[in-house]
Amino acid sequence: MSNIDSPDGKPGTVVYWYVAEASKTPPVWAFHSGPECIHGEKPRDILAEIAASIAHEFQRSPIVAATIGSQPGPHTLRGKETNVWAEATTQTFNLTMLGQQVTITATPTAYTWNYGDGTIWGPTPTHGAPLHQDRIGEQTQTSHIYTETGHLTINLTTHFNGSYTVNNGPQLPIPGQGNIASPPLPLTVWRAKTNLYADNCIQNPQGTGC
Repeated sequence: MSNIDSPDGKPGTVVYWYVAEASKTPPVWAFHSGPECIHGEKPRDILAEIAASIAHEFQRSPIVAATIGSQPGPHTLRGKETNVWAEATTQTFNLTMLGQQVTITATPTAYTWNYGDGTIWGPTPTHGAPLHQDRIGEQTQTSHIYTETGHLTINLTTHFNGSYTVNNGPQLPIPGQGNIASPPLPLTVWRAKTNLYADNCIQNPQGTGC
């Protein structure tokens, strides 16, 4: 910073802004913006003011929840593998803070599964994936075996990490996570029953299984 006189003769201060990641020691400073001439008041640390409120803005961002899929679904069988998976996307949000252009990025990084029968798994980085039709019933990292029949719902919370830039500057991390719940996925668990039949349906059309 240096002192100069403005065209009207009033003293001012030329400010050059630099930024460094707090996680690096010693800090590596990079030019951010400037020069900016400030008159009549102490220079504001705009980046620090943005950093102080960026976590709040991240939590307010309209992050779209992941979608849930299941195979089989919406009906499955007791005692068999039911494969589930999540589809989430990285999302960006543009806003203006203290006159500066800020871009927030929300990246899905972990998932907490609630299978609806009291079983909870996560947080885990595993989001799963759909299987080819001829592989339905195979065990996967996200599959689950239900031991009771009935109607239930699968719930999922996706954990998003945030980062932000100011005026297209370097990416900076946002403290905390955005925990976004997906709409529940209904599922009905049935049981399979096998019967042996000895009747000849030609001779006895009214026989069991005819």
